[in-house]
Amino acid sequence: MSFEVNGHNIFLIVFVCFISSFLLMFLIKKISNYLGILDVPNLKRKIHTTPIPLLGGIGIFLSFLIGYMLFAPKNTLMLSVLISSFLVLLLGIFDDFGKKEQKTIPAKYKFIVHIIIASIIVFYGGLELTNVSIFNLNINFGFLSPFITIFIIVGSINAINFIDGLDGLCAGISSIYFLTIAIIALGLNMLGGLDVILSLIMLGATLGYLFHNFPPATIYQGDTGSTFLGLMIAVIALIGFKTLTLTSLIIPLIVLFIPIIDMIFAILRRKIKGMKITDADANHIHHQLLKMGLAKRKSILVIYGIDLIFSVTSIFYALGYRNEMIVSYVFIIFFVLFLIFKTDILFERKEKKEKK
Repeated sequence: MSFEVNGHNIFLIVFVCFISSFLLMFLIKKISNYLGILDVPNLKRKIHTTPIPLLGGIGIFLSFLIGYMLFAPKNTLMLSVLISSFLVLLLGIFDDFGKKEQKTIPAKYKFIVHIIIASIIVFYGGLELTNVSIFNLNINFGFLSPFITIFIIVGSINAINFIDGLDGLCAGISSIYFLTIAIIALGLNMLGGLDVILSLIMLGATLGYLFHNFPPATIYQGDTGSTFLGLMIAVIALIGFKTLTLTSLIIPLIVLFIPIIDMIFAILRRKIKGMKITDADANHIHHQLLKMGLAKRKSILVIYGIDLIFSVTSIFYALGYRNEMIVSYVFIIFFVLFLIFKTDILFERKEKKEKK
């Protein structure tokens, strides 16, 4: 028997998951400190200056689990999501534990596990993206749909993981995404969908963690949390297409514009410099804002602001104001890209080299 969602108990779901996540973080901090699972500062690319507990992702997952048991329907799809979530959690925990000894899991093995995780949801859970519409153009994937779905899940896991480099950044963007899906569902009077229930659960769980992670952060989620958030973002988007809460591919793409474009630039930048795609650097979008002289909080708020603009535009697009919002999308995207290209996110500008 599933929990019926309506306008009155939306807040109950968010509140229960928020409180459980908020309180769990205190316990997780103590455990992380006791075990020595800390994010130690690295002057080359780390922003913080003191060791920070690194197992916040476990708290997010446990809060999600509480929300699932209380509010979500129990079916094969959710079982596949639980299995995949548990695997991504284990992978993240092993990787975060390895950081203690400076021995993380090689990227290629993590990538293989990500494909296995996505395959469980697709082939066991039966969740596939068979067709999409974008700018009124409908595309049917046919026999390619399982592989495209796996690509989307793996891509989301890594895009969210890529952007997790500044206090409050990953959790904040994820929270905006979950909130956007919930508002769209409320506007379309489609509150009973699984995607909406999961969005509300994840919104509460992520906000509870964000309370501890917003600058100055007292806990980090590690790969455990960022990969789990990426997985749930993809799952919610795919279920949204299946239940017609999301009727266009443009909505999740635009709401996640910052992490997607940051991942694309990171891949291009590292290829141009002859680096491995998995090699970490300090030239992500948030690093560029810090180089401009913005403090941590201001950098975070700037990115939140951009993401909220995309979110509001997507909400109006979903509610039927399509032609107007398409024009807005184009303008906002070109403006943001113009600002990004003014930085050295791809190439180090000549004047900077000459000063050295």
